[in-house]
Amino acid sequence: AFLGPPEVNISSCPNCLNITVKLPTSHLRKNGKLLSLIDIYRELDCEIRLSTPEKEITKRREKVTRETFNVVIEELYPNRNYCVSGSISRSVNKNSISSPWKCATTHSIAQQDFHVGTVVGAVCFSLSIIVFLACMYAGGFILQQNPLPSTLV
Repeated sequence: AFLGPPEVNISSCPNCLNITVKLPTSHLRKNGKLLSLIDIYRELDCEIRLSTPEKEITKRREKVTRETFNVVIEELYPNRNYCVSGSISRSVNKNSISSPWKCATTHSIAQQDFHVGTVVGAVCFSLSIIVFLACMYAGGFILQQNPLPSTLV
């Protein structure tokens, strides 16, 4: 019997990828309940392959004891496209089907700084408008409470 493919999702972070792997469902039932692969095997091996469009970079093996788990691959180059695929196997059953490749681009720290600067600038601009309007209100130029004396009209 073949195991897999797992469901693999990735999200990028600065110089890293956060990979979420969800084990495939089994078709075995016990007392009417669908058993998970963890119920059946207790522990599985997950192989995660990481590649760029040019070449495969690394293979990483993880021992799995949960249906869904996360793996973070760090020390990657910023602004670079990486693709990930995963497969599930068991020591007695090496037959596995790999997940489809999923790709993401790692963020750069400069991009994050740009976003932070934009937010800070927007907050400062909003505060300056509020202060300006408060001064205009205090000076009586907007939302006047009392009508002007007839000599000023």
